[in-house]
Amino acid sequence: MEKEKILEVKDLKVSFQTFQGSVQAVRGVSWHLNKKETIAIVGESGCGKTVTIQTVIGLNPKKNGSIKGGEVLFNKENLLDLTPKQMRKLQGNQLSIIFQDPFTFLNPTMTVGEQIMEPYMQHYKVSREEARKKAVEILKMISLPSPEENMKRYPHQLSGGMRQRVMIAMAVSCEPRLLIADEPTTALDVTIQAQILELMCELREKMGTAIMLITHDMGVVAETADDVLVLYAGKAVEYGSIEDIFERPKHPYTQGLLNSIPRLDEDVELLNTIEGTVPAPDAMPAGCRFAPRCPYGKDRCMKEKPGVYHAGNSLVSCFRYEGEK
Repeated sequence: MEKEKILEVKDLKVSFQTFQGSVQAVRGVSWHLNKKETIAIVGESGCGKTVTIQTVIGLNPKKNGSIKGGEVLFNKENLLDLTPKQMRKLQGNQLSIIFQDPFTFLNPTMTVGEQIMEPYMQHYKVSREEARKKAVEILKMISLPSPEENMKRYPHQLSGGMRQRVMIAMAVSCEPRLLIADEPTTALDVTIQAQILELMCELREKMGTAIMLITHDMGVVAETADDVLVLYAGKAVEYGSIEDIFERPKHPYTQGLLNSIPRLDEDVELLNTIEGTVPAPDAMPAGCRFAPRCPYGKDRCMKEKPGVYHAGNSLVSCFRYEGEK
């Protein structure tokens, strides 16, 4: 039985205007996401993860950002063709996002109950009483203690884990088809982190929601994702299932990310690292973006850009897999 495709991104290209001229932040990224599945988008800071998700949900700055090409098909409709008014009908309704720092994005002048009720009232045009009942129901579903009491509190009166649960409650109040989670467990202790991840997986099963997960934490990826997209310098360097990425990583960058994770079954004096840093968008190498940091880099890699090649069940952008089928 063929899986239902919720989202398909095709050859997405996003640029920003700077004092040095136009720089490309996302360079032809393609992937898809099925119903009730999770895709993790991973990579170092500056690799284009946030720009990618902001483009999907329509939050890229219009002043200096521009989409240079590609499609973002949500339920087979290209979101890039929609007007801001049309996008607002989807945002917080069919498309929702959990931001990285809830304390920054929650309104300090509104109770958490009002903030959960707001998107439900906005999109469904219901009364305050009906919205309040819905908010309490959602808070119970996400296991927030004393939901009736916490509805009346302000963000600063809650712990970090409770604020993150409120963010999740806001995001799922309208039962979205696509939920974007941007570093949802950052700055949480490991116990709360595990609870948040378990909650997201439960919501995915109950609501049939598809999840885009942005994270630096490969442990989080291993626990939650079905597929993994590895970004480097705005380009997808590897794309495959969770099993292929973790058990049979192909791209040197993916291998470097996984090798840098400390292991409990090994005694090491120094952790493995990837030498160097991600190049600035206006100072990209002429050939492969990863070539200056790659342990397998050759002259050709410095001069030519690799294509996208099939390597087993994964797609890899590396000359080492050129010609494989």
